[in-house]
Amino acid sequence: MKLIVGLGNPGKQFDKTRHNIGFEIIDYLSEAYSIPLDKSKFKGSFGIGTISGEKVILLKPLTYMNLSGESIRPIMDYYEINIDDLVVIYDDLDLPVGKIRLRQKGSSGGHNGIKSTIQHTGTEKFNRIRVGVDRPKNGMKVTDYVLGRFTKEETEILEDIIKKCADACAEWTQSPFLQVMNKYNIQ
Repeated sequence: MKLIVGLGNPGKQFDKTRHNIGFEIIDYLSEAYSIPLDKSKFKGSFGIGTISGEKVILLKPLTYMNLSGESIRPIMDYYEINIDDLVVIYDDLDLPVGKIRLRQKGSSGGHNGIKSTIQHTGTEKFNRIRVGVDRPKNGMKVTDYVLGRFTKEETEILEDIIKKCADACAEWTQSPFLQVMNKYNIQ
């Protein structure tokens, strides 16, 4: 069983913000693979289904970004999910809009959702998909920027990126993450 987690913040005021790109990808996967997010437990909203014949859990932690690990750890424990069967999808300021990077380990890079995930899983060695949101311009505060919405031009680019992330997740259900990483990091 695989656990695919998209990070974000709950609530309408955060819909379609840069910080919620992980939630958008989970919503896309939910619709594309008919896996309704109809369960509410472990401080999250989740659904269980199959992608390419592999049983998967799609999870949106509802703890707010900074406490994401409080949702991820309990669901991993309950369903006995190995750390190698986890992938976390989140926004990354260090990548331009339109770029994704898959990694198998690393520091939080200052991302509080990843910091919490590392704290609660006890390791930096877990699969992740970083989705570029770029850095703020004109001295805008980072918090205001990530809680802001994408421009019209960025939104058009993101439609392809969301699909690409979903495709990477689907391939991961059939192939080692390293193989998927090597394919998607060169695109």
